Amino acid sequence: MDDEARRRELGENDAPVEEELETAFDRIVDEGAQRLHRSWPSVLVTGFFGGIEVGLGVMGYLAVEHATGSKLLGGLAFGIGFVALLLAKSELFTEGFLVPLAAVAAKQARLSLLFKLWGGTLASNLVGGWIFMWLVVQAFPQWHETVIESGTQFALAPLSVQTAALAILGGSTITLMTRMQHGTDSVPAKIVAAMGGGFLLAGLPLFHSVLDSLLIFGAIHAGASFGYLQWLGWFWYAVVFNVIGGVVLVTALRLVRSMELIKERREEDGARTGGAS
Repeated sequence: MDDEARRRELGENDAPVEEELETAFDRIVDEGAQRLHRSWPSVLVTGFFGGIEVGLGVMGYLAVEHATGSKLLGGLAFGIGFVALLLAKSELFTEGFLVPLAAVAAKQARLSLLFKLWGGTLASNLVGGWIFMWLVVQAFPQWHETVIESGTQFALAPLSVQTAALAILGGSTITLMTRMQHGTDSVPAKIVAAMGGGFLLAGLPLFHSVLDSLLIFGAIHAGASFGYLQWLGWFWYAVVFNVIGGVVLVTALRLVRSMELIKERREEDGARTGGAS
């Protein structure tokens, strides 16, 4: 008996991978298909709330950094934002790498729907975050110096090997966090993953196109010496390298691992469609 036959005998499923991976794959593909088939208003509203809810984490981060001067402690507080995203079922652009791409790979949705989800979510994340950060800056004028300092480290960071690496790690970290959350049905475990991802992203800090844009927006609202052109000069490469980190470093390898499941899902849908016709 070869290794694969022995694995099938020991497991409770007939799929070519372990049953835990099969369950997680089915969950990811089904959720991805649902997200990709949202209407434009649904995509925009979900993304808008995502920008506001991650802003809760930014607000917590700034409060702790202002009080302690520690980015690491601030990173722990930032996890509140990811918990809010998880429990409120809103969405960040960078959460749209693994789950929707798996659905596209399994032919549960067209590639054009992926670009619709990415573009609509990113734009509405930024709008919601911009508004929320204006409110934060007005509500806590004593934080202005902290906000400006936090935003400046990103807005004025030139493209280099280091900043590209920070953005790649930012994209891969949040994508891995998403994978961990879809690998379990335990809400406490999902919250632990959210808090851990938030700590790494904000506490180190890594470069994250949406999270750090909120810090830059806050700095501009607070009277920083730079403006939106400097933000765009940072933002374009942060997005590109976030996508590389999330798609190439994590998602592509996960899809390769699940390739046989992807083929099975395609064949099942092909047989179903053929039978219906």
